[in-house]
Amino acid sequence: MTPDIDGILQRAADGGRISAEEALLLYTDALLHPLGEAADAVRRRRYPDGIVTYLIDRNINYTNVCVTACKFCAFYRAPKHEEGWSHSTEEILRRCGEAIELGATQVMLQGGHHPEYGVEYYESLFGSVKAAYPALVIHSIGPSEILHMTKVSGVTIEEAVRRIKAAGLDSIAGAGAEMLPLRPRQAIAPLKESGERWLEVMEVAHGLGVESTATMMMGTGETNAERIEHLRMIRDVQDRTGGFRAFIPWTYQPENNHLKGRTQATSLEYLRLIAVARLFFDNVAHLQSSWLTTGKDVGQLSLHMGVDDLGSIMLEENVISSAGARHRSNLHDLVWLIRSAGRIPAQRDTLYRHLRVHWTPADDPTDERVQSHFSSIAIPGGGTGRSLPLVDA
Repeated sequence: MTPDIDGILQRAADGGRISAEEALLLYTDALLHPLGEAADAVRRRRYPDGIVTYLIDRNINYTNVCVTACKFCAFYRAPKHEEGWSHSTEEILRRCGEAIELGATQVMLQGGHHPEYGVEYYESLFGSVKAAYPALVIHSIGPSEILHMTKVSGVTIEEAVRRIKAAGLDSIAGAGAEMLPLRPRQAIAPLKESGERWLEVMEVAHGLGVESTATMMMGTGETNAERIEHLRMIRDVQDRTGGFRAFIPWTYQPENNHLKGRTQATSLEYLRLIAVARLFFDNVAHLQSSWLTTGKDVGQLSLHMGVDDLGSIMLEENVISSAGARHRSNLHDLVWLIRSAGRIPAQRDTLYRHLRVHWTPADDPTDERVQSHFSSIAIPGGGTGRSLPLVDA
């Protein structure tokens, strides 16, 4: 490595801020092992107890009908399509209740941009869930859904956020970020809002006391510089609001999608991005990796690249699975994945508070009823159940 790269790594490992230009240099030119060591030094300073967390929740897709037609999405169906569907509130409540019985503390309600779903729909949905299950955290939707509901109902972003917060929304998922820079975003989602507009919604929400996560989908033809620009755009907003709890990058799944001539990011590209993100985001507390899209081996390696969270053990997931993700696991596998990497597994809640720390193997979960349910859950109208996938939470 050149002296410049060595100095940048040391400064970042010690907690200093690096620029976007320096982050790009690390991403493209730093040796992998020193890059990972520097990122892991940041993790150790932030979390010296060696704990890596996971969350049990359920991702409930209320509809697959969408007018936005993103080219990378294999889940949506156009309005009036014969394969389009929407779940009733009663069905959604049933799934919420089932999730609580199996230990879930959070629910992610996400769906397409249905042409008839304005603020009123989400007020009713969130209000119904909170009335039935007041302790269940609603970490749901994203800026794209919020902008869509403002158009349908003819209200401002601020009014929409205030109303859905009052109805029961606890925090916003980082859904819909994809790639925030203009060129790659227009290439994969020409009908979706700009990256600046996506961040504007997040900034408004943070100002109203609604925190969120931030995500990134890599591997659709963006350049290395555009990947780092995506990080910079998020960090700039975080400097002003402090409202992003975590950053979660994942890789595009090309199977069954509409993009042509694009390939998924490599495992090495993903691991390097993870490490650079930990060094670059001096103002974001948590870094989560995704083995639903990259596989368990890469997920475990990411724990040596600055990652402190392996995200959601979901009782249901349809969107990424429909795009071709094939990686499966269960709760025992996930705990073993963390422990065999030399870390201490712990179940967390949405706010990253530890609910159950598995200090020794004797503390590991043994509820076979839950394991059986995770392995073979039937999802009417939404595809086949997936066994514990890990996605944005």
